[in-house]
Amino acid sequence: MKKPIALFALATVFASAAFAAAETYVVDPNHTYPRFEYNHFGFSNQIQRFDKTSGTIVVDRAAKTGSVDIVIDAKSVDTGYPLFNEHLQGEDFFDTAKYPTITFKSTAVRFDGDQPVAVDGSLTIKGITRPVTLKVTSFQAMPHPITKKEAIGANAVATVKRSEFNAGKYVPNVSDEVKLIISLEAMQP
Repeated sequence: MKKPIALFALATVFASAAFAAAETYVVDPNHTYPRFEYNHFGFSNQIQRFDKTSGTIVVDRAAKTGSVDIVIDAKSVDTGYPLFNEHLQGEDFFDTAKYPTITFKSTAVRFDGDQPVAVDGSLTIKGITRPVTLKVTSFQAMPHPITKKEAIGANAVATVKRSEFNAGKYVPNVSDEVKLIISLEAMQP
């Protein structure tokens, strides 16, 4: 009779340890910059960024699971030119008066070994949600050299069509395909 109780207790300890392996990280807004790249009239590829991002990342490398929840302040679009920032915030593009944020919520994190290699999720721009897969091109988890807190860093890319988010003005002269490039750092609270 005592053996089943002991086995149950042992199983509970291992289950708790596995559950405890999930780690939550808060996005570092000073080292997280989503960027977007598009072709401008065939002349050049332009790269712009957003300056304000928040969110949380949960990673359990042992269980090969995780989640990503990101909020981008669309009003923080930064082209280096204030008049163009206002243009991109207008109704033809981000329409920040009605839709001040862009969000990404994961539906699955795919791993190769203990490293995340892709994040499937839902990207919402201008109130329109589309499935997007972010390919993780690099991932690092370690204590931060300055704060000594556990931290992660990642780079990820994806390609979307802006016309699918009701932001297709000037297509095809300005490319419909937009490359998303995300550089992210996050720390445990």
